[in-house]
Amino acid sequence: MVNPLRELSDQGVAVWMDDISRERLHSGNLAELVSSRSLVGVTSNPTIFEKALKEGTAYDDQLHDLALRGVSVGEAARAITTYDIRWAADVLRPVYEATGGVDGRVSLEVDPRLAYHTERTVAEARALWWAVDRPNVFIKIPATVEGLPAITQALSEGISVNVTLIFSLDRYRSVIEAFMAGMEQAGRNGHDLSAIQSVASFFVSRVDTEVDRRLADIGTQEAAELQGRAAIANARLAYEAHEEALASQRWAALSASGAAPQRPLWASTGVKDPNYDDTRYVVGLVAPGTVNTMPEATLEAVAEHGDITGDTVRDGYAQARADMQAIAEAGVDLDDVVKVLEDEGVKKFETSWEGFLDGVAQRIGSTE
Repeated sequence: MVNPLRELSDQGVAVWMDDISRERLHSGNLAELVSSRSLVGVTSNPTIFEKALKEGTAYDDQLHDLALRGVSVGEAARAITTYDIRWAADVLRPVYEATGGVDGRVSLEVDPRLAYHTERTVAEARALWWAVDRPNVFIKIPATVEGLPAITQALSEGISVNVTLIFSLDRYRSVIEAFMAGMEQAGRNGHDLSAIQSVASFFVSRVDTEVDRRLADIGTQEAAELQGRAAIANARLAYEAHEEALASQRWAALSASGAAPQRPLWASTGVKDPNYDDTRYVVGLVAPGTVNTMPEATLEAVAEHGDITGDTVRDGYAQARADMQAIAEAGVDLDDVVKVLEDEGVKKFETSWEGFLDGVAQRIGSTE
């Protein structure tokens, strides 16, 4: 019987899920997905935690204790999130051990309100790394200009990092530079490079959403024919940049010292346009040494009818460049697209985190 998720894994794509909740952990659902859906990792973000807090009663006991202790809202929020991340990391620890530390990972994001503050991001990353205290955690740091030196510093201290909110090829190349610089410094600092992992989360579907909107505004037949091409083309060219980095002498030196590659991670792979196939951002981005973190609905769609045909990235570089050039020539300012998407991404997570904090404040108040 065909198992598309297993086929995806066999092609070198790590299957992760973009969701976590106390209820999922309590019920054993996460462990079940690991055994039945080839799941080897989990990512979280402020939106996911805001949603999880609103649903069910799984957080009530901890919130009650936090209220009795009179802790601040910020401390309570960190207690809640790190509790879930530790638990998920323990569920995935066998995967971590079986894969030599490559997978079995769980990601926890720094406070998104710090996205434009380098030193505060580093301080938060250190605190979260200490609080979770699991070797299979990733600390998520956004790929803003201010986030880049924070990525380097965190890696240099032995903190495994998931770089998030990458939309542009130029920024991705800067992320690669930040990663290599951090690993080089980690080696000079005496860290075991083989114990430090990193992924670079390149966002996919949101690129199509923004580019398609602009193409529709242009209104020509030629523009309409370009809809749905930007996101996969952009991601394929990111993988080309990844391959170029792995071919460099600089990477060869790091690899010889025990460093593992920073894997491209395809994020935002849930399809937002109902006219598109619901597995397109998975089946169209199959390449070795990558991660695809999916919402549960996408995970199930791939399990049910995903058509995994082998590598769908590396033979597509020329077409990807042609698609991006055609979109630019049609009148879409791609530099502005990625700027808007980064600004919106940071703002969305800020809003979700503030909503999560408001929910914690209300629940602590209600249990006193």
